[in-house]
Amino acid sequence: MTGRQRILAMYEGSPVDRLPLMPITMMFAGDLLRVNYRKYVSDFRILAEAQLKVASDFHFDYVSVISDPAREAADLGATLEWFENQPPAIVENQALLRDKSTLARLKLPDPQARGRMLDRVQGVALLREQTGLELLVEGWVEGPCALAADLRGLNTLMLDFIDDADFVKDLFELSLQVALRFARAQVEAGADLIGVGDAAASLIGPRLYFDYVLPYEKRLIEELHAMGTRVRLHICGNTRKLFRGMAAVAAEQVDLDWMAPLGEARQEMGPSQTLAGNIDPVRVLRDGTPDTILSALEECFRQASSRYIVSAGCEVPRDTPEPNLRAMTCFAATHAPACI
Repeated sequence: MTGRQRILAMYEGSPVDRLPLMPITMMFAGDLLRVNYRKYVSDFRILAEAQLKVASDFHFDYVSVISDPAREAADLGATLEWFENQPPAIVENQALLRDKSTLARLKLPDPQARGRMLDRVQGVALLREQTGLELLVEGWVEGPCALAADLRGLNTLMLDFIDDADFVKDLFELSLQVALRFARAQVEAGADLIGVGDAAASLIGPRLYFDYVLPYEKRLIEELHAMGTRVRLHICGNTRKLFRGMAAVAAEQVDLDWMAPLGEARQEMGPSQTLAGNIDPVRVLRDGTPDTILSALEECFRQASSRYIVSAGCEVPRDTPEPNLRAMTCFAATHAPACI
């Protein structure tokens, strides 16, 4: 099977020859190519070259354009701080929506026109061209809570949930529409899968998640499915109290961070949900040994049972020893679900 076929078969519940391998690599990929990270996030050609190299060297089943959470926010007008060898950061004390009235004046950016969103769309197109149908190509958008936090400021948004619920809903609606435009451009460029990163959602309790975030995540994923693409839901952090809602959005793949128990997720989400994760990226993957990594993945596979994709809880740290990442490759290559 090709990597693309393997992942899609896993999503569909069809037989696979081995477990798919889909670790998130960003800074690790840049370092592997020996380019500083500012160039990686600023030039789609460099990002694509690094993704192709890491996929080839470690036998990944996919390539991805995920790089940083500031693509959409930048094109909306947010202020970024740039670093030579780190991801750009949104300057929270200069948040674009520090004055709530600014929201009414914002216009949806065109991902095909110019800016950081266009660079990602071009990255998808180049990866599709370079990989053909051998590897799955993943696009990426910020989820409604994540983009809202980028535009308003994370701490301020947390207060808004209590102080101004109507504003939060209006802000989430804008975030949803931005994500849909951005995703459509990536799907048209050749993405097989859209990753939805909604990290900020793990910082609120289940009541706020179910009342505010879940309805917009669900609408987003329904619209993505209507475009004909598949969806990967990635919420960093401890999401164990959100499992039921994360299952309800019906994404093909749900990622779990290391503090979100795989066994509990399987019980809450049912046997047909494809799960990915969830070894600790630092203490297990970076700081462990190939043997301890293999043992940790065995336990993940046991808890997840049949519908499982090999990955870490979040991004592979940039200073992870290559033999440690190769242990993940080895595990995927030597394990197959007995029954999907």
